[in-house]
Order: sequence, then structure tokens, then C-alpha cells
Amino acid sequence: MMQKPLKLSYLFFTFLKIGSISFGGFMSLISAVQKQVVDKDKLISNEEVLDGISMASVLPGPIAVNVIAFIGYRLKGTKGALVSITGILLPAFLLMLILSELYFRFGNVPEFGAFFSGVLPAVSAIIISVAVGMIKKNVSDCKQYILVALAAVITFFSKSYLSTLGIIIVSAFVGYLLYYSRPVNMADPVGRSIRPRHFSKGFTLTGTVVLALLVLFIFLPAIIPENSAPFWLHRKIMLTFSGMSLSLFGGGYVVIPSMQKIIVDTLHWLTNKEFVDAIALGQVTPGPIFISATFIGFRLAGFLGALNATLSIFLPTAFLMIICTRFFASINGSPILKAAFKGLRPAIIGMILSASATILLSTGISYKTIVLFIVILAIVIKYNPDPVYIIPVAGIIGLILF
Repeated sequence: MMQKPLKLSYLFFTFLKIGSISFGGFMSLISAVQKQVVDKDKLISNEEVLDGISMASVLPGPIAVNVIAFIGYRLKGTKGALVSITGILLPAFLLMLILSELYFRFGNVPEFGAFFSGVLPAVSAIIISVAVGMIKKNVSDCKQYILVALAAVITFFSKSYLSTLGIIIVSAFVGYLLYYSRPVNMADPVGRSIRPRHFSKGFTLTGTVVLALLVLFIFLPAIIPENSAPFWLHRKIMLTFSGMSLSLFGGGYVVIPSMQKIIVDTLHWLTNKEFVDAIALGQVTPGPIFISATFIGFRLAGFLGALNATLSIFLPTAFLMIICTRFFASINGSPILKAAFKGLRPAIIGMILSASATILLSTGISYKTIVLFIVILAIVIKYNPDPVYIIPVAGIIGLILF
């Protein structure tokens, strides 16, 4: 464990670095976090990261950012959560702004194919190395190995959020059936007393400000003239993206069809081609695919529209995650919860392995891809280098080979 008191600046710059190199989506980002915060700095355990993934998987909104909110809150409270989210999103937000400007000025998407033909095998190798480390620390018997395998296979062949949710629920229930033993003290069924937890002043103040802004945007139309177009547009952007954030489950690729229906078919904010290009740009930027909201907001109202859309799609569920994390900390010692997580953690590891396979296959399998993947996997397992060096080097190799 680090001996010096943890500073907010550490969280910001650590997650800023991770957010700059986390190409490949949610599991890539989580793998980079695990390498830095768990393996190198030893600030949080593998078990806690898996707990955050489990909680984020059953909540609405972008899973990756919700997990970062969980980790930031566990390390430094509400301020830590907000600073961590800012650090992880800032690189992708700025890059998406630049790409959006280029797109709407020149009418095409830059070609990044060769670069990402090198990056994605590296991302897959890093994710597998992380999953192997998690297996060593969290999987101890044959029953848990079976859960890992089943979750990996089901997740790989079924991309539906319902199957993911089913894996989470069933694996937790299986863990309860296999590993729960009733406490000796029947008067205390959770094994310890649970004291009510109170929210920090920072959380209360921030929540009050956010609530006040929501009230203003919802009720101010009664006194704002209808010809005030900028206000009405920004209000609609905020309500649309915050509504999507709180109502779309599954994260990543699972929510794309729902977003397309809302943005293209219902609101007509983008053409179908523009929406597809927005998703493509979200894939070639580091961080979560939900950063495509920045592109949409920029299309509607420039920089302020991009900022509005980005904050609206990430902040509501981040606050929901903070609230759930607060209550999770109160019941974390429950024998029932511990048993459930002994089934849930192997299932999450299986889903991580499935994500690695999906990313590798998305590059198009060739002997160059396989060789690059094997070499990087061997280097990562043997030497455990920082992904901040692996990812750019792999991209340069991709430019040379592909």
C-alpha cells in the first residue's frame, strides 16, 4: 500500500493517463485501471474492482465510467469519484471535439484502420493478462472455474444485455447456494451491525447544484420566451441524453440500436450515416463508446452542445453509482453478499475473457494479427509493462505491418 496520503491530483492524472490510452472499450479501460491502481499502486483490491463491475453491470448508463466512479469514491469519496470521472473522460472528449470539427468541415472520417489493426490485438492481450491475474486471486475451486467458462461462452455467443443480466443474477444466486453458511449468531443475520451511513458535505452540495440545474431546465420554460432558441435546444439536449443515460442498460454496443432510434428516427438530429460515423469515431477514440454523445452535441450546438451532451450522458448515472456504492459499503460484510460474490466474480472474469476474444476477432484474423497478439501477451505476462507504452507501440507496428 502507498504510505503517502492519497491526493486528488493523483486520481486526476492517473485516470487522465489511463483515459488517454484505453482504446478498445470498457474492458480495455478496466484492464488499464487494474494494472495501475491494483497491481502497481496497490490502492484497491481485485475483489473491489470486480464488485464495481458487478454493480455497474446492473445499473443503467455507461458501465466503464460507472466503474471509475465506484473506484474513485472508494478511494477518496465523492470528490474522488468526480475527479476520476473528469480525468478518464477528458482525453476522449477533447479528441472527439477535434475529430468532430474535422468531420463537419471536410466531410469524412480520418483513416485509422492500420493503426487500430495493431492496437486491438494489444488491447486483447492486456485484457487476457488481467483476467489471468484475477483468476489466480479470485478463483479457487472447480465450481468457480466452471462459472468462468460458462460465462465466457454465453457472453461470447450472445450479445444481448438480457443474457448479461441473466449471467449476473444466476451466478450470484449460484454463489449463494454453494457458499453461504448461516451465521452462528441468529440475532445478527448479516454477521455484524450495520450503522446508517451519511453522505459527505461535498456530495450533498454537488447533488444540490445538479438538482437545482435540473429544476431550472425543466421549469424555466414557463418564463423563457419560445424564440430563445439556444435555451430550448440545450434543454432538449440535456433532457434527452440524461434520459438515455438513466434508461439504457447494458452499455457499449448493446445500447447503440436504442440510441439510433432516438437520435435518428425520432429526433432527426443526425442522418443515419452521421450516426454510424459518430459510433465509428467513438470507437477510434480512447474511453467509452458513449463519448459519441460529444459528436452529436457538437453537431447540434458546437462546443457548448458537446459539453452539455457529454455531461448529461455521464453524470446522472455516475451519481446513481455513488449512491449505490455508499449503501454497498454498509452491507459489504454480509455473509450472504460474500457468498453471492463468490459466484459473481468468476462470472465477471468469464465476461472479461469473452470481451478479449471479441476485440481480437474484430480486427480480422490473420497470421500477422495472431503473431502480434501472442508476442504482446508473452511480454505483458512476463514483464508487466505499463499499457501507456504498449498501446502506442502496437499502433505504430500496425501502421508498418498493415
